[in-house]
Amino acid sequence: MTINYATPAPERLFPVNGVRLGVAEAGIRKADRRDLTLLALEPGATVAGVFTQNRFCAAPVHVCRKHLDSGHEIRALVINTGIANAGTGDEGMRAALKTCAAVGEVLGIGADQVLPFSTGVILEPLPVDRLVTGLPRCRDDLEAVHWHAAAHAIMTTDTVAKAASRQLDIAGRTVTITGMCKGAGMIHPNMATMLGFVATDAGIAAPLLRQLARETADESFNCITVDGDTSTNDSFILIATGQSGAAFADASASGYAELREALIGVARELAQAIVRDGEGATKFITVAVEGGRDREECRAVGYAIGHSPLVKTAFFASDPNLGRILAAIGYAPVDALDVDSIRVWLSGDGRDVLVAEKGGRAVSYREEDGASVMRAKEITVRVDLGRGQANASVYTCDLSYEYVKINADYRS
Repeated sequence: MTINYATPAPERLFPVNGVRLGVAEAGIRKADRRDLTLLALEPGATVAGVFTQNRFCAAPVHVCRKHLDSGHEIRALVINTGIANAGTGDEGMRAALKTCAAVGEVLGIGADQVLPFSTGVILEPLPVDRLVTGLPRCRDDLEAVHWHAAAHAIMTTDTVAKAASRQLDIAGRTVTITGMCKGAGMIHPNMATMLGFVATDAGIAAPLLRQLARETADESFNCITVDGDTSTNDSFILIATGQSGAAFADASASGYAELREALIGVARELAQAIVRDGEGATKFITVAVEGGRDREECRAVGYAIGHSPLVKTAFFASDPNLGRILAAIGYAPVDALDVDSIRVWLSGDGRDVLVAEKGGRAVSYREEDGASVMRAKEITVRVDLGRGQANASVYTCDLSYEYVKINADYRS
């Protein structure tokens, strides 16, 4: 089940001028499900991406990086679910390239103007002939309003489709931002096992868009963890079509700060939706770390807490075994951490409980207060390191019996 999240209605996902989406049932892995998505971009769009740092990255990731680095204008994205085309060697590369060539033929563009994406089972060959056969149906389905259908078509173990949209006024022009993503397990930063796509009809120069893609990912998808596994196919793509007439050549341009904030807001909403739909999750947990010397050490503490199976199972059981949180803080890779300066709070359902200070349990803390907070569906663990002004937040979920069942049964 999801935690306080529902897919937006189709009419709440605003079309982005310059982007059309089409979906089809191609039978990539299972019959009778939408599993192939095509995005067609009008000429003049700029595209940037951030990809997994897993060394075993999938063939589509290699191809995407190459095509983006080539400097050719990107005119299409193609996404299949069911088979990840990862751990597939030369055969996988040939399949990814054949996919690009087929999209190019269907749309009348160059193969090197296509970015391919795959998600699903690793170490299985991609049935590329089925994919190619499905592409004309995707082309015939292309419409600017199909974000809702596309968000459903890219799902794997997700229980809900994930999408977000907003509009803002910049110098009298309405600028639209709409995005979608998939992901529920094997979630860990750099990137998570996710595919994310955000488009805007603002015009953003290519160098600025590349910087913005990195910054947006760092503020959103690189702040989430479900289980500490970094996948092979993770990709985040940012598209700027320029169709609204609002254009930004550099970060000093008027209105850019507002656009950047809105783009990060959409990406953060999508990233948090992944955690809210974490495999088997019953609780959404924010780990807010403050008082660090720099952001990276705050994140290190946040991830130590967010990754800990002992912490996560305690939250699932609503068990205030909070020494597990202190243990995780203590083994975080932070130099010269003074535990006597650290304070820890639990917050949820309107309660804010001081748990630990001065190297141990807070004098005011009562276990029944901790148990009460841990029964909430949304919980914040706040940690003050007491050594600086930096802060960072990490978003995670609990770890349940259902997580094991989902992943034990994944290929069946």
